[in-house]
Amino acid sequence: MLKVYLERCVLKDLVYRWTNWIQANWLPCVEVLGVVTFVTLSSYYIWDGRQQSDLLPLDSKALEAKQGNERWNGIFIQDQHVGFAVNRTSSLEDGSLLLENRSLMKVVAFDSLQTIVTAGAALTDSSGSLKRFDFFMKSNLATLSVKGEVRQRQIVLEVLDQNGETKTLDYPIEKPPHVALSLESQIRQMELYVGKEFSMPYFNPLTMTEGEMVMKVVDSEVLDNGEEAWWINSSFNGLESRTLVASNGDTIRQEGGALGISMVRMMPEDAQNLDMEDPVDLIGLSAVPVKGKIKHPREKTVLTVKVGGVDINKIAPSLPVQQVNTSTKEVTVTLPELDQIVESPIAVPEVTEYLKEYLVSTIDIPAEHPDIRAKSEEILVNATSRLDAATLINQFVFDYLEKTSVIGVPNGLTTLQQAQGDCNEHTALFVSLARAAQIPTRIAAGIVFSDRTGPLKQFYYHAWPEVLLQTDDGEDLWLPMDPTFGQVPADATHIKLIEGGLDRQVEIMAFLGKITIEVISDTPPSISQPTDTPQETP
Repeated sequence: MLKVYLERCVLKDLVYRWTNWIQANWLPCVEVLGVVTFVTLSSYYIWDGRQQSDLLPLDSKALEAKQGNERWNGIFIQDQHVGFAVNRTSSLEDGSLLLENRSLMKVVAFDSLQTIVTAGAALTDSSGSLKRFDFFMKSNLATLSVKGEVRQRQIVLEVLDQNGETKTLDYPIEKPPHVALSLESQIRQMELYVGKEFSMPYFNPLTMTEGEMVMKVVDSEVLDNGEEAWWINSSFNGLESRTLVASNGDTIRQEGGALGISMVRMMPEDAQNLDMEDPVDLIGLSAVPVKGKIKHPREKTVLTVKVGGVDINKIAPSLPVQQVNTSTKEVTVTLPELDQIVESPIAVPEVTEYLKEYLVSTIDIPAEHPDIRAKSEEILVNATSRLDAATLINQFVFDYLEKTSVIGVPNGLTTLQQAQGDCNEHTALFVSLARAAQIPTRIAAGIVFSDRTGPLKQFYYHAWPEVLLQTDDGEDLWLPMDPTFGQVPADATHIKLIEGGLDRQVEIMAFLGKITIEVISDTPPSISQPTDTPQETP
């Protein structure tokens, strides 16, 4: 049961990250595809501006759609046609623009076909500045609706979750930004040429991140209809994508990188003709290759692996549990003995600046909600120390939640109410309950080894919480726990790549489809290893 659930969790995590990547990078369809499900594939790939696309050729008929008409795109994973998106731009009487889009994707998860539908819109003024935007997403078990309005130095967001609860957030901004849909209207006004570089303020409403969308025209291409188009590399918060833009500003192709996600302009009937006869194995695509064997992974207390395919400096150490050797490109995870942890008070006696971010209540970690507080108090009524309290929360979440894949935005309150989810929901509920008790807790995202049935044993993407404790020598210890597996501490095959909430987890895309793992050792150094070479007697 645990093996099967791990696979489900990994797939949902992939789906979650896929849409997050689309939200951050795809210019005209980003709000549609972005909310779609948070299905994120890697966009960290550094594109060579001279390389040509190896995707399906554009249909010349599809290029006839002009500004103001519907523009259809097929969504592909490698050569598998999994969805479509359609955009429309309308000029209003006052000179403002209404940009709309909608999309549909079909994702196979363990022989279960899940349909994900989204819709979005953005309204700009006559100068092209963003005024309002909204988007909607519905999947098998999740619904999300977000509306936003730009008001001088802030964005006012209204979020309606699947429980019917509406939350209003005021998000401060340095200058009026764009969302993905309104970026297209700005590009239409520009003269494009190879070498042109420009940037625009950008806001991702799903991850609540603000920054600069940096773009550079890296190449040109003559289309089948004789029209010249431009390849643009775009980057936001370290994530990159490659887009082919026509001379009128239409986006006609976008490419994503490691796992082969792409979008291409098509005729409406072709875009909607999905090929699901031979579905893509998303789990297989997201698997992290591993060289070597790991026996009894759920019991491992120490593991050393060599990391390849990515910059080792992007993997942050988490002492004393996780050590990163940048010279040998090795990562060592060593679990502490629980008897080395002192019995500290459940709640931190003083909330310092350092601890604030690990105690804060957010839209996805609603630690201050009355229902979360009440459940936390109920669970911890007999708790005697912070470690004891964290262990009780971990066991409650493990026992309480039905193990199932949920495509949507993880939320602690929703998870408590629905009593189901995968690793993201387990982690969101754990962190919400812990922070409600004033226990400093953070989210880790990385990879974990799966010994699932099959010819290959590999690492897969995963999420879990870490709790701040202290060792008997007075040192801070962020102890990894895993309510998904019911582990305290989490086994040593949990290799953390990044830590943080939605605004940080998109950074894991830098690893997806690239990272490789070689097992160096899976036994403690103190245990002597058998050798085939006889030892000489002095």
